[in-house]
Amino acid sequence: MSQAATRRGPAIGSSVRKADGDVLLTGRGRFVDDITLPGMLHAVVVRSEVAHARIRRIDVTEAERSPGVVLVLTGEQAAEHAGPIPYFIDPVVRGARGVDIRCLAHGTVVYAGQPVAAVVARTRREAEAAARLVRVEYERLPHVLDAEAALAPDAPRVYDEWPDNVVLHRWYGTGDVDAALAGADLVITETIRTGRTSTAPMEPRGYLASWDRMDGTLTVYGSLQNPHQLRWMVARSLGIDETRIRVVTARVGGAFGLKMQGHPEEVLVCVLSRLAGAPVKWIEDRHESLLLGAREQVHHVEVGVTRDGRITALRDRVIADAGTMTAQAGWAMPNMTATTLSSGYLVPAVQVELHVVVTNKPPLSAARGFGKDSAHFVMERVVDLVARRLGLDPAEVRRANFVPPDRFPYRTPAGLNIDSGDFPGLLDKALKALGYERLRRRQAELREQGRYLGIGLAFELTPESADSPGTFVSGFDVTTVRMSMTGGVTVLTGVTSPGGGNDTGIAQIVADELGVPLEWITVVQGDTDRCPNGFGNFSGRGMVTGGGSAALAARDLRKKIATVGARLLGADPDAVTVADGEVRAGDGRAVPVPEVAAAILTRAFAEASGVEPTLEATRAFKPGNIDHVPDEHGRIQPYPTYSSALHAAVVEVDAETGQARLLDFVMAHDCGVMINPALVEGQAHGAIAMGVGAALTERLVFDADGRLLSDRFKAYMLPRPADLPVPRLEHQVTPSPYTMYGNKGAGEAGVGGAQAAVANAIEDALAPFGVTVRQVPLTPPVVLALIDEARSS
Repeated sequence: MSQAATRRGPAIGSSVRKADGDVLLTGRGRFVDDITLPGMLHAVVVRSEVAHARIRRIDVTEAERSPGVVLVLTGEQAAEHAGPIPYFIDPVVRGARGVDIRCLAHGTVVYAGQPVAAVVARTRREAEAAARLVRVEYERLPHVLDAEAALAPDAPRVYDEWPDNVVLHRWYGTGDVDAALAGADLVITETIRTGRTSTAPMEPRGYLASWDRMDGTLTVYGSLQNPHQLRWMVARSLGIDETRIRVVTARVGGAFGLKMQGHPEEVLVCVLSRLAGAPVKWIEDRHESLLLGAREQVHHVEVGVTRDGRITALRDRVIADAGTMTAQAGWAMPNMTATTLSSGYLVPAVQVELHVVVTNKPPLSAARGFGKDSAHFVMERVVDLVARRLGLDPAEVRRANFVPPDRFPYRTPAGLNIDSGDFPGLLDKALKALGYERLRRRQAELREQGRYLGIGLAFELTPESADSPGTFVSGFDVTTVRMSMTGGVTVLTGVTSPGGGNDTGIAQIVADELGVPLEWITVVQGDTDRCPNGFGNFSGRGMVTGGGSAALAARDLRKKIATVGARLLGADPDAVTVADGEVRAGDGRAVPVPEVAAAILTRAFAEASGVEPTLEATRAFKPGNIDHVPDEHGRIQPYPTYSSALHAAVVEVDAETGQARLLDFVMAHDCGVMINPALVEGQAHGAIAMGVGAALTERLVFDADGRLLSDRFKAYMLPRPADLPVPRLEHQVTPSPYTMYGNKGAGEAGVGGAQAAVANAIEDALAPFGVTVRQVPLTPPVVLALIDEARSS
């Protein structure tokens, strides 16, 4: 900590570099796999090779004799030491069905890849060798891998105790859809499918558990998003008091929802450490990481429109493939798909029927977008279908249907209360940046030459910073701001960072609110023994809840410093300011903040008399616009803020090969007031890349027996740097009236809009063939099949 201010002026709104950027760029970042403890052992998980079966016998004899092996654990044995894993979002609370989730399968396996045993050895290589010697005898059972097939009355049951394969069946929306469709000038009926993808973080999951036999305590290091929730989950499953458990989040090399708590390996590693009497580390390999899906849905859509392009009715029957059940939050994502429809459009009559269905695929993990991305994809496909059928410009159809700026706050048919926005303004910014009219002329010229250029637009409305009653999805968080006698400031926050840099943004807020240089501030996250009880990272909440609570705590501490500083100066407390590490009187006299801090602690009965002699403050921040009291339609309002964006993609499609090449991409984005524009843009770039991958190349593929085929990056095709032009970003600032600074979440936006814009651009490019895009990803074989289908129809 340097007490010489190297930066003047407000920190909020500046593109301050990430606090640990130099450490990461030079390879000095310490991730969970870099942590080594004395006597540490390594675990490898043995996974089911079949999609559905009864476990008849597990023979571990050879594995136990293998060199270096300390312990082999089966599901039957694990059940003696750990109970069911608590759900992150309890399905019973949501009116859905649940099952007991165990750290190792016991009795029955329900997907290929499910953990059935674990091996602990001195080295990872020894553990891997022994794991190959575990013999599992299965009695195979019928399985189902398609969600629509799983709805059939005679479909194999994934869970014997369920009467069918439906996790959740629910209706959403208001208005008379039947009447609106009957009165429409045109009704469009279509089926739209999204492929099963993966979050594919750079760093896979990993956990290191250390059980201390002497004092009966457990320490867990992990690459994870929700340390306090993991502590609670492990305590419940293992029957240990929470106070005996410490969870520490190491640096995280990408999370995207995958690292939200609820995975079986989290409890498993703790059980293994307790049984082995030594620290045990488990690091996920890429095959294991790719098992968990991010999204897969089928939408049967009916849309009613007027001749001038106004959408009057939307009916959507959604069938979401959840795979098998998980204690993680992934199973609940389709609920947000249904809730987010009809996005930011004025559609008077909306009816969404949602089926969340289990199949014998691996479970869904939570994923960036959390189901809202699928709603964006479907809604933006709908808008383009309307434009095509009516011969209208897709930009103007969007403009005609947007919720206008003077209608906010606006309650959607599904019950969401959009806080603020200027959607036509975003459209104007994107079209101008793209050079829309010029591109349309160029498109016509190229078609004369037999080349197919396409322009795709997509709007995106992203509810962020969720609060879900009765779950660990919370809309508030807590921060402690603590100052030393020398002026150093430690910020202890309940939010965590998945690598995006929200710690830097929080430091900027504290610097401005406390009136000290940014260089004096250290932010501590992800340690349940040091940080206040908070909720971690999800739903773009870091700066809304973490930033808001940090601001309140800093203001409390600043008031105390101003009061005592004024006494030291002999000035009126209401007339002093705190800035750049000094308390300043109106006549120019000043006293350094460290001197004031020392006075609070050492002169508590003199200059600091009547002031509580502590140099810290803890506050919680609860944003507005959250209401859990159901309205007359039974709707609640769980989101305080709504970011928005307009995406524009330009592609060229080779009709001979089916290859689509992305030439340009513009995103006009509105997340309210930006605490750090550089961090916002970094988030946007990553989300766009994820959405482009989902549109073009990324898909999890299974064989007929339910085994994952796309289990490495040679088969699961992420977009390469050459596939992505540098996105061009335009910013619009429409402050939220419900947050501390008017800021909105920026972590979840981008995926669905980018995916839809690219898909729309491909359809636009191939308009001369009459192609209709009904699914993603649009790989070259899929594109060629669409062209062949259009030619033959």
